[in-house]
Amino acid sequence: METLLGIAVALSAGLLMSRVVKPLKLPAVTGYLIAGILIGPYCLGLLGIKGLGFTTTDEVSAMSIINDVALGFIAFAIGDEFRLSQLKKTGKQATVIGIFQAVITTLLVDGVLIGFHFILGEDKLPLSTAIILGAIASATAPAATLMVVRQYKAKGKLTSLLLPIVALDDAVGLIIFAVSLGVAKTLHNGELSLISVLVDPLVEIFASLILGAVIGYVLSFTEKFFRSNTKRQALVITSIFLAVALAKLKFNIGAVAVGFSPLLVCMMLGTIFCNICDFSPDLMEKTDKWTAPLFILFFVLSGAELEFSVFRDLAIVGIGAIYIISRSAGKYLGARISSGFVKCEPHIKKYLGITLLPQAGVALGMSITVMAELGAEGLIIRNIVLFGVLIYELFGPTLTKIALTKAGEISPKVDKPRVAPVKE
Repeated sequence: METLLGIAVALSAGLLMSRVVKPLKLPAVTGYLIAGILIGPYCLGLLGIKGLGFTTTDEVSAMSIINDVALGFIAFAIGDEFRLSQLKKTGKQATVIGIFQAVITTLLVDGVLIGFHFILGEDKLPLSTAIILGAIASATAPAATLMVVRQYKAKGKLTSLLLPIVALDDAVGLIIFAVSLGVAKTLHNGELSLISVLVDPLVEIFASLILGAVIGYVLSFTEKFFRSNTKRQALVITSIFLAVALAKLKFNIGAVAVGFSPLLVCMMLGTIFCNICDFSPDLMEKTDKWTAPLFILFFVLSGAELEFSVFRDLAIVGIGAIYIISRSAGKYLGARISSGFVKCEPHIKKYLGITLLPQAGVALGMSITVMAELGAEGLIIRNIVLFGVLIYELFGPTLTKIALTKAGEISPKVDKPRVAPVKE
């Protein structure tokens, strides 16, 4: 009963707050996040009244399966952006920009934080912490970006480039993070393992792509045996559930640890399905409508998970501010420089970097891994990332909306409220 009540409260709060932020011309996703903060453990939850909010972080964590499933659907939808017909037009540009801006962001954040490491000293900012934060900085949140694009029906060359770049960004980020974590563990423990630095991340990426491709082919084959769109949609949803579940598996083959990235698995599932299934566009549209309440829940719960306790430590706030500024500069400059290399239009060079600022789930997942590997130092990294996510999730969607509007890919009419015609 308590779980259902929590879901009902979260949905109600998200829907109500989306109406509050609409006159302010803020994206609905920002309203969902604010709703989560309000009903979270650091606001209404402090009153300890069941049904009014989440009283503890454990109550929010108990609904983590919703977040896992929502991220699966988000990644599946992003896979739709990798249709071969679209990649022929934007594939080279998206690949170059996706890789280059992620690497530039990591190098810039690493450089700035390593510089502060020598100023502040090893006690306040360890070298391994600086290296890890640089890697985490490369990750971008696909969920917030996708929600803004859908809400405002953004269309144009910038939008066509944006979603493939965000998807590729996470794949590149996983590689950078795995290598950086291996280096950080060497500095932390004094032990170097080439397997953990190079082999494990490559195995994870290839294993994820293969698993997603297999499920995608099976889905496309079995869809042909059903003529009802309702049953076909049910089969798509079942396949995504299966992909998320299988992506949680981990096992060892000799000295190599084999794991999967749920984002990459579901993204590959969506890519294969959309390219070989003739009626995939219709099913994608129907699935998008089915997932609307799920995405509201995802963002409300994400807001409830944000820990305001990080503000109590001034050192965390200071390093977090440096991290946010240097990451933002890296994303903007990396996107601007790389889009110039591939001869993108001026409005893409100017605004693309701003749309890459949101950061959430992937970065938080990386920070949890670090916390398990590096102990107390990992906890510091986790808190810095939490501080960054708090800022990016509150302001990132709005900045994305502004950038897409300035680029001319969001129609001003979308923001205007509908006025009922006057009967004479």
